[in-house]
Amino acid sequence: MKKLLISLFFLLFSITSNATVINKVLINNNDRISDETIITYGQIEIGKNYNDNEINKILKNLYGTDFFKDISLKLDGETLIIDVQENKIIQSVVIEGVESNNIKDSILKSLYSKDKSPFLIEKVKTDKIRILNSLNTSGYYLANVNVETRENSNETIDLIFDIDLGEKALISKIEFIGDKKIKDRILRNIITSEEAKFWKFISSNKFLNKNKIERDKRLLKNYYLNNGYYDISIESVTAKFNEDSSFKLTFKINAGEVYSVENVKLNLPIDYDEDNFKEVKIKLDKLSNKTYSLNKVSGVVEEIDKVSLTREYDFINADLEEIIKDNNKLDLIFNIKESEKFYVEQINIFGNNVTYESVIRDQLEIDEGDPYNELLSAKSINNLRSINLFKSVSSEVKDGSDISTKIIDISVEEKPTGEISVGAGAGSEGGTIGFSVSENNFLGRGIKLSSSINLTEDSIRGDFTVNNPNFNYSGKSLFTSVSSTAIDKLTDNGYKTNKTAFSLGTGFEQFENVFFSPKLSNSYEDLTTSSKASKNLKKQEGTYYESKFSYGLNYDMRNQKFQTTDGFRTQFNQSIPLISNDWAFGNSLDYKIWQKLPNNMVTSFNAYGKAVQSIFDEDVRITNRFYLPRQKLKGFKTRQVGPKDGKDYVGGNYAAAINLDTTLPMIFSQFETLDMRYFIDAANIWGVDYSASADQSNTLRASTGVVIDWFTPIGPLNVSFAQDLSKADDDKTEFFQFNLGTTF
Repeated sequence: MKKLLISLFFLLFSITSNATVINKVLINNNDRISDETIITYGQIEIGKNYNDNEINKILKNLYGTDFFKDISLKLDGETLIIDVQENKIIQSVVIEGVESNNIKDSILKSLYSKDKSPFLIEKVKTDKIRILNSLNTSGYYLANVNVETRENSNETIDLIFDIDLGEKALISKIEFIGDKKIKDRILRNIITSEEAKFWKFISSNKFLNKNKIERDKRLLKNYYLNNGYYDISIESVTAKFNEDSSFKLTFKINAGEVYSVENVKLNLPIDYDEDNFKEVKIKLDKLSNKTYSLNKVSGVVEEIDKVSLTREYDFINADLEEIIKDNNKLDLIFNIKESEKFYVEQINIFGNNVTYESVIRDQLEIDEGDPYNELLSAKSINNLRSINLFKSVSSEVKDGSDISTKIIDISVEEKPTGEISVGAGAGSEGGTIGFSVSENNFLGRGIKLSSSINLTEDSIRGDFTVNNPNFNYSGKSLFTSVSSTAIDKLTDNGYKTNKTAFSLGTGFEQFENVFFSPKLSNSYEDLTTSSKASKNLKKQEGTYYESKFSYGLNYDMRNQKFQTTDGFRTQFNQSIPLISNDWAFGNSLDYKIWQKLPNNMVTSFNAYGKAVQSIFDEDVRITNRFYLPRQKLKGFKTRQVGPKDGKDYVGGNYAAAINLDTTLPMIFSQFETLDMRYFIDAANIWGVDYSASADQSNTLRASTGVVIDWFTPIGPLNVSFAQDLSKADDDKTEFFQFNLGTTF
């Protein structure tokens, strides 16, 4: 810049103020840059009159090319004399010290200096900073970069960035400070970043990552907004370097107070038919006099989206006006306005090196030729973010070739989609070990492959699953799986089994918030019974081939999938035998509702029922009968409740349970990682086909007690203290139950 100013200064004294015709250009000292190129970049026209300002412009144009260290201009009559000193040209940019091609590619994309570009010291200094920023994004906060140049015989240079990555920056501790209102344990489960624990040796979330931190901020803010904290502010996120070269990650949160919605209103243009907005008004009514929730507000906007898809309302926008009132109250006013009429001329996709463009376009709510709609455009971007294939997704809307058209540019940054996870645990019922491998974007088509192995003290299960979330662009998923299971229950239940199964199914949203999932499955089972088993149980020994059709209906109205505080979910499943030995017809229903209480307490009620019955009065096979899971009946030993045949617990054809669960206030506020819940469980399991030999009790089983969830340094610990209120004589109870372990 100094040289440019000096040159301009002298130029003012070397060139007269009168306009001069340039009829000839003489260029000196240019070795690599041709005269023609210099004349072209300088925008010099032979035979044209040039005044002082226009000569200055030539100088600026030439400096702007970055080809030259120094340039001087001098007029000699009608001849313009240009003396130049060329910058060296970079033959190649070399990255050393980095083996990962992905990291290399990411670094090279971030650099200003490129192959065949001019060598500029200022730009190289900037590139060094860009490299460090790029490495920080990948978790290498301790990296060091040295810059070297190597002269080539052709007067060019190689620009070498020698990188010492160092160790990836581990997160030793994550803490939340300020007016956070919610326990650290819950907040840690919301964010993607994780503390580095010894069992998380595979997880990449334990490394400090700028992109993940930004995502964590969004996740935290959305969680608070969904729970009524309208003024939530993530004031800062700091990473403090520790002596052991790890980092402490600190989120400073100002939660504020919980807001409730007092009044809601929908303003429509005069000529709009209110009947077309009936569903919108229904959703609005559900907001009134309730705790503020971003998801519920978004639900109203989505309903407006649906209205906008009708021909009559192709060009509408929803403007939300939020009025803050006294006593933490809000009024919400949705103003529906007509927008300018534009159409989508073109949608461009950038950055998808692996992912097929069709996978991306399938997530778009808007297509080329459609009316342009800001709401649908924003929803399309959210859809792309939700499929978990990209680090980042952004869009830019530009004017099209016509005044009435728009061009949408969508840019994505792909991320590694392969995952390896390991899990381990111990509990009252024994230990567990799990291992899984998955690929979420197979062949770039968004197809998900997964394989897992799970081992317990009396079982081993392996499975392989392929899931295409949008088969043949139908909006329906298609999945298939193969599994093999070996279970040894000879001691307590009188049998062991080896089972291989194959299934093929699909899933899709049938109605709003109602998901339908039909499936066809086939299985081969080898069943062996204990030598001490009853005659009726021994009759079931043998091999079985079974073909079933099953389906599920899931009606989900929860305010959020994780840490639900409001709403309900209903799940119904039915299996129908097509080929079978016992022709067992099964049904199940699971209903759960949540309600938020003062002081961040949440209560829930769950009703659960299952039934299986042979169509042709055959004995239902023991492996098709039910046992009450621990979470439905705490304080009782799993698989040691219900009908008995001799000494063997043989399960039942029918099972039912109701559960009441309420979180307790923060009694021990100093223990941020500890939660307590009070529960009441009531359940029963009954019905065996060969009732003559089975000891069946219709006694209602019930228990009450306290559950403690504690995030310990070695993993999450779940402990329950339960007192039975009602039981059968042969039921096995446990006052104390625990489970320690993690999955990662």
